Amino acid sequence: MSTVESLDATEAIGTANIINTAKSQGFKVKAMINSLKSFDGVTILHENGVNDVVAEYNGVRYTAIFNGFVCSHYVDDLYGRLPDQHHCPNCGAYIP
Repeated sequence: MSTVESLDATEAIGTANIINTAKSQGFKVKAMINSLKSFDGVTILHENGVNDVVAEYNGVRYTAIFNGFVCSHYVDDLYGRLPDQHHCPNCGAYIP
């Protein structure tokens, strides 16, 4: 039984709102930065699968991927700068 299944309806809605809030604000991780060839802190703002990731690094948004083999994100700050900083280039979702 998952955590959400064990909650009543009111608690489940509250939990969903917390999860949605966390998603809209993003979460911080250490990710491989292409130009640095090393890890640095980034904020993952949008993740819709492993190949549809938008990350913010030094105040600029870039495309990124999640590499499941090494369990880390890879941010392409050389060629992956987003022309429209508020929309995902793959799915078109608005990113606040």
